[in-house]
Order: sequence, then structure tokens, then C-alpha cells
Amino acid sequence: MTKNSPRRNTTWRLILALVFSLTLALTPSLAEARAGGSFGGSFSGMGSRGARSFENNGASPLSRSMTNVAPSPSSSMGGSFFSRHPFLTGLMGGFLGSMLFGGGFFGHMFGGFFMLLIIGGLIFLVLRMLSGGVMAMAGGAPRSLGAAAVPQQQPFRGRDVYVGDADLNAFQSLHAAIQEAWGRADLAQLRQYLTPEMLSYFSEELTKNSSQGVQNLVSNVSLVKADLTESWEEGDMEYATARMRWTALDYTVRIGSPPSSPGALVAGDPRVPTEAEEVWTFVRRRGGHWLLSAIQQV
Repeated sequence: MTKNSPRRNTTWRLILALVFSLTLALTPSLAEARAGGSFGGSFSGMGSRGARSFENNGASPLSRSMTNVAPSPSSSMGGSFFSRHPFLTGLMGGFLGSMLFGGGFFGHMFGGFFMLLIIGGLIFLVLRMLSGGVMAMAGGAPRSLGAAAVPQQQPFRGRDVYVGDADLNAFQSLHAAIQEAWGRADLAQLRQYLTPEMLSYFSEELTKNSSQGVQNLVSNVSLVKADLTESWEEGDMEYATARMRWTALDYTVRIGSPPSSPGALVAGDPRVPTEAEEVWTFVRRRGGHWLLSAIQQV
């Protein structure tokens, strides 16, 4: 019984990985639960957090960032199931496309035919992988034993540093100034507070609003709480992330129309404050001024 247990474990791992991959591919993605958000709310997270851009920090991941995705340690082991089998990935994509966009009797007929092909191919692939695992263990040790014995190098994530109360006060002042400049659609003022990447995203959102003839107004901003969650340095660059919670009058009106005029209000309420919570990351060159480099929804 003991001799067969590694094979059974491998079998179950492969089956579970296969089911998970198919579920992930066939399940539609969920829309962002929170409607709106600061500065247009088109993305759950945008900007850069340096070497920690794609770490899980308890907030929504950066769905829009100019930071290159660093290869994970697992990439040297061949990557995920589908990344190691690109033909199978392409076949699955073609099958999903035929199911989603192919209509009528023939669409369903060919969809069913491709489904049978995919299921047969997956079963064949699993059997091949199982037989390969058994062959590798024939000598009494798995092929990956030598590779597993090599310690994996941890990805660079900067060095933790301390930022004081003066920095936290600077973050709070930046938060208020950015909100105020956004409400006025003042890109010239925003340029003083944002990294070039964030300025490009803000500019894009303001352009979208202008093209639709609307303006998002934010006023009476009151910061309820600001907690520093992490701070680190990368070379001569310093980063700090804070969880910000505030209330504000946040509403959207048609450009050129007083908020009180009929039909001027597009969204929100100019009389009832709303509460928001986001994770903001700031960056500066050592000795310089802090700039906003990323926003993540909570």
C-alpha cells in the first residue's frame, strides 16, 4: 500500500488540477462588486507598487499597471498545466469561441464534437503523464528529486524601512489635494501629486468624462482613518502603502449644468456623503516629495 501511495497522490493531483483548470476556463468572470470608486472606478487597481506590484496585500490586484510581471519561482518548473501545453490551450480557446459565438444547430453540433475531442485528448494526456510518472519512479526516486533539493531563490521585494508621522501627514495632505484637483478636472494641479503613469490614467478618465459631457465632482472630503500597512525601499526609491477611509460628496453632473437644475444629476447625491475605502501607494526618490503611484479598491 505504501509503494502505490505516491502514484495515487499524483493521480489525484492531476485530476484536481484538470478540473480546476476547466472550471476556471468555463466559468465567466465576476464583475467588480463595487460600483464606481475614486477617479472613475474603471479598474479595481491601477498603478505601480514597484517590486511588490503583484503581491497580495489584502486589496484588489493591480489590473492595470506598467510594471512588468516578474516570473514566479514555479516558472522554472514548467509553469501551469495549460501553459505547458499551448496546443491544448488553443484548442480550448477555439472550442469556447465556437460555443459562445457559434449559433444554431451546426454551432451546437460542432461544439459537441469538439467537446468530445477535448475530453478524449485530456484523458490521453493524463494517461501519458501518469505513465511518465510511473516510469520515472521505476528507479526508486522521482526525476524531480534533484531539482527539489535545490533551494529556490526568493523574488526581490525591496527592503522594509520606517516612515514616520510626518510622512503619514504628507499622505493625508496628498489625499485631500488629489481629491480636490480631481473634482475640478485640473490636470495641471494633479501633475504635482502623481507619478507619470498615474497621471496618464487620470487623464484618460477625465477625457472619457468630457467626451460624454459629464464631470465627477468630489467635495467635503473628510478622512476618517489612514493606516500605514507597509513601507520599503528599492535602491534610492522609497515606497509606502496606506489604507485610506474617508467620506465625501461624490456625484456626477452634466457639464455646464448646475447640479440643482432638472436632468443635471447623472449619478450620486450632492447632499448625502458617501464612504469609500481604498489602498493608496506613494513613492518618492529618497529626500524628495511623495507622489501617488497606485490605487487599489478594497
